[in-house]
Amino acid sequence: MKAGLPLPQVTFRTRIRDESVDGPNPFRWQDMTTADYFAGKRVVLFSLPGAFTPTCSTYQLPGFENNAETFANFGIDEIYCLSVNDSFVMNKWAENQGLKTVKVIPDGSGEFTRKMGMLVEKSNLGFGMRSWRYAAIVKDGKVEAWFEEPGISDNHAEDPYGVSSPENLLEYLQKEAAGIAAE
Repeated sequence: MKAGLPLPQVTFRTRIRDESVDGPNPFRWQDMTTADYFAGKRVVLFSLPGAFTPTCSTYQLPGFENNAETFANFGIDEIYCLSVNDSFVMNKWAENQGLKTVKVIPDGSGEFTRKMGMLVEKSNLGFGMRSWRYAAIVKDGKVEAWFEEPGISDNHAEDPYGVSSPENLLEYLQKEAAGIAAE
């Protein structure tokens, strides 16, 4: 993937809260498409190896959540966190993290991640197929800026983190804003 390319068109299987559903688990299935998430908006999309994992839960996801207002000030309409986890896991992780702004996207089958060219084997960690860590600024379904961690490979011995950090994306947006203001 790189800047200038459109996101792959897929359908995500999500579960959403619906109080009209009886019982202790008031959720229903709702299919969401790439267009539903990205059409007509400028968003941050970041993807990570897995919900509830250390770097993802301690730094990356909270960093985007805590900086949501700053991202909005730079014209970002939404912030999406995507992982090759099912909707049940992603929803529970969002609840566990106390998310108010960042929205989670479940890529349970890895279809979107595979079409992005970011699906890697992580069997060395007992994960199976997962996403390589990356982030993007996406405008109306097209990648505007791409931030991929170095060394993409199957069963990588490390989990690099920095290029796709919220701090790095904010630095990009600050430079972009300064460049626009200087013109």
